[in-house]
Amino acid sequence: MAQVKICGLRRPEHIEAAADAGARYVGLVFFPKSPRAVSVDEAARLAFHVPVGVASVGLFVDPADELLDEVLGKVPLDIIQLHGSESPDRVARIKSLTGLPVMKAVGLSDPSDLPALTDYGLVADMLLVDAKPPRDADLPGGNGLSFDWRLLVGRKWLRPWMLAGGLTAQNVAEAVRLTGAPAVDVSSGVESEPGVKDEALIRAFISAAS
Repeated sequence: MAQVKICGLRRPEHIEAAADAGARYVGLVFFPKSPRAVSVDEAARLAFHVPVGVASVGLFVDPADELLDEVLGKVPLDIIQLHGSESPDRVARIKSLTGLPVMKAVGLSDPSDLPALTDYGLVADMLLVDAKPPRDADLPGGNGLSFDWRLLVGRKWLRPWMLAGGLTAQNVAEAVRLTGAPAVDVSSGVESEPGVKDEALIRAFISAAS
């Protein structure tokens, strides 16, 4: 059984569907290039639909301090997710600046990427283990790509972690069984088209993960 985060939500009914199905985290994307991006005002309205007991996660990519201040001035986030090339020092700085727990995404493609999980585990509160995007990708995540889950077998990290990258209702149970992931994160895997969530897919994913 793994906890579930549904990321890239843009409509109140999808937040409610995720929460009703048992999601523990919902994600709002503050990265303009993403088809799942929301404005600060849109996010503020969506946040009112997040029930007590479900954590609101804000996804940022190399954010400036000013953006973080603007978002947190209007949106009651519980966790900051950093999905860019932020250094460990920058992660620590954002944690200090916002006063919120910080989750750092780390992309994997081969064993040479694993040490970064230790480096970021020293400063972040949580880790998101994702597939490394292609060099020419516009998006750092949400590309529907997976990686070799065997890289994670038997490994322990300094912080709680989530597994992401190409997960669907069809493969999430096997991914959790193989890696021992305590939590999983999905975005494109519960969409009918890029940026458009599907309530039936959300429910099917959460059921399969738990």
